[in-house]
Amino acid sequence: MKGLELSRQFYEGWGKPMLMEQFSEYIPFIAAGMAGEGSDCFGYDDEISRDHDFEAGFCLWIPDRLERELEFKLSRAYGKLPEEFMGVKRAPASFGAGNRRGVILTGDFYRRFTGRPGLPESLMEWLYTPEYSLACAVNGAVFQEADGEFCRVRKELQKGYPEDVRRKKMAARVIFMAQAGQYNLGRCLKRGERGAAALCLTEFVQNALSLLFLLNGKYMPYYKWSFRAARELSAEMEQAGRLTEKLTFLVTEGLCSDEAEKRARETVEEICRELLDELRAQGLTDGPWDYLEPHAYEIMERIQDGEIRNLHVMEG
Repeated sequence: MKGLELSRQFYEGWGKPMLMEQFSEYIPFIAAGMAGEGSDCFGYDDEISRDHDFEAGFCLWIPDRLERELEFKLSRAYGKLPEEFMGVKRAPASFGAGNRRGVILTGDFYRRFTGRPGLPESLMEWLYTPEYSLACAVNGAVFQEADGEFCRVRKELQKGYPEDVRRKKMAARVIFMAQAGQYNLGRCLKRGERGAAALCLTEFVQNALSLLFLLNGKYMPYYKWSFRAARELSAEMEQAGRLTEKLTFLVTEGLCSDEAEKRARETVEEICRELLDELRAQGLTDGPWDYLEPHAYEIMERIQDGEIRNLHVMEG
C-alpha cells in the first residue's frame, strides 16, 4: 500500500473519530492530509524508499491564531493514537519540533517551502523560490478541507507561477538549452572533451525538464523524481512522455559511442523543435529560428512587469 493511502486510512479510522470526539468545535478549522517532503507525499514510495521516514502518520494543519488554544491539546491527542497501523509504525511526534506529520501550524508548514507563512509576497520572491520547494508545498492530498489559510494558500500555489514569473523562468531555460545543447555540445565533442560534453548534456536535460513543467504550469520536483513526474505530464501535454524518453537517452546513453554521439546531437535538435512548437502554440514566441537563443529574448519581450523583464535573460 502506498504511503498516501496508508495515511488516509489511518486518518479515517483513528484521526477523524478522535477529532469528532474531542475537538468537534474546531473541525471547521483543521485541515487533514499529507503533504511536504518525502517520496510518499508524491506517491513515489516503494520498497527502496521505505527504509527511512516512512510512517503511519498524517498531518493536521491548524491556523496560526489557534496556536495557544489548540496546538498543545491536539498534539497530545495525536500522540495517543496507535503507535502502529497496518504493520507500519508511527514515528513519535515532538511538540513544536517541526514534525513532518502530526499537528503543524499553517504558517510553519508554508514557511518551510516559500520562506513565508503563506504565499510569496512579490514577483521577485516567486522567481527565487525553488521549484522543488513549491512542488513539496502542493503535493500529497488533503483528506479533510478546512476554512482558512491552509487551503486558501494551497489552492493559490497549485495554480502555478504568476505568468510573468513563468515566462522569465522559461526564457532562462531556453537560453541555457541553446548554449549547452545546440552550441557547446558539438564544440566539446569536436575537441574530444567528453567530460565537458557530458556536462553539456546534463545542463541541457535539466533545463529541458524544467521547461516541460513550466509549459504545463507545474513545479518540477526534486531532481531524483523529475523524470518520473515528467512522464506523468503526458495526460496534459501529449508529447511529454516522448520527450522524457529522449531526455533519458541523452543522460544514459548519449555519449557511449560515436554513433550515440551523433544521435545525441540529433535528439537535442528534435527536443528543441518539439518544445519550440509548444512555446509557439502558447503564444510565447513566433520567431522562425531553429536556434533557441533568440526565442529566449522573444519570451522576455512578452513579460509585462518591468522589473522582471529587465533582469538578465539567464536569471530565474
